[in-house]
Amino acid sequence: MAEKHIKETIHAKGIDIAVYTMDFENEFISLTDIAKYRNEDDPRFVIQNWMRNRNTIEFLAVWEELHNPGFNRVQFEAVRTEAGLNRFVMTPSKWIELTNAVGIVSKAGRYGGTYAHSDIAMSFASWTSPEFQLYIMQDYRRLKNDENSRLSLNWNLNREISKINYKIHTNAIRDNLILPELTPEQISCTYANEADLLNVVLFGQTAKQWRDNNPGKKGNIRDYATIKQLLILSNMESYNAVLIQSGKPQSERMPLLRSLSLQQLAVLDESTALNLPRTIGNQ
Repeated sequence: MAEKHIKETIHAKGIDIAVYTMDFENEFISLTDIAKYRNEDDPRFVIQNWMRNRNTIEFLAVWEELHNPGFNRVQFEAVRTEAGLNRFVMTPSKWIELTNAVGIVSKAGRYGGTYAHSDIAMSFASWTSPEFQLYIMQDYRRLKNDENSRLSLNWNLNREISKINYKIHTNAIRDNLILPELTPEQISCTYANEADLLNVVLFGQTAKQWRDNNPGKKGNIRDYATIKQLLILSNMESYNAVLIQSGKPQSERMPLLRSLSLQQLAVLDESTALNLPRTIGNQ
């Protein structure tokens, strides 16, 4: 995958701290930048000093056990036996190699350095300086609030586009599938069946199945769709309208719509995926 640029930057006491994201939930913050608060010339030394601490090693292991099924517990036990001794030395690259860790990454290139999941990064910041951590957290909250605002705007925009295309979709159903002899109940079922065709293709369930599985939620299945799903749904509505107008029965349209959704999901995933090499460079 192509290298992606920094998503955002945290500003804390005159230090810029890089943030990468893999999705909307997991963000990796530069430990290298945080460490510059203590040692601007050689931040790697600060990180290594932190990782020599037995409490740090045990904290990292708990995080990995909670989030990483591939964590090498056997190798960790060997590391923990040595942790805290004068001869003990640990680096990010060594930790990743020995334990198959995913919470810390070493990244090369223009924005290279050591990065860690935000959970771990905040713990490192606290160890570096509780005061500095508060400044980091303050601007990190600002960053997340800004991001949530953008996500909300993007979601609403895609929802509106989907509603517009829904009109195109229903018009195609009306003009091509609604026969004069159909009863009002049959007409309603025709519209619902076509909507559920898209629901099954995209969400894997009908609107009724979703309601049965989520009795406590208000609205409908599409109100809880992600931005990616709304974008694909909008395109599927337009495509299905064209297929209906061409006279294709539902049995032929379903695999075509499924192929479209998978293709577009792959493109969207590729465009937003982050390339964070696991062990690159010497940290």
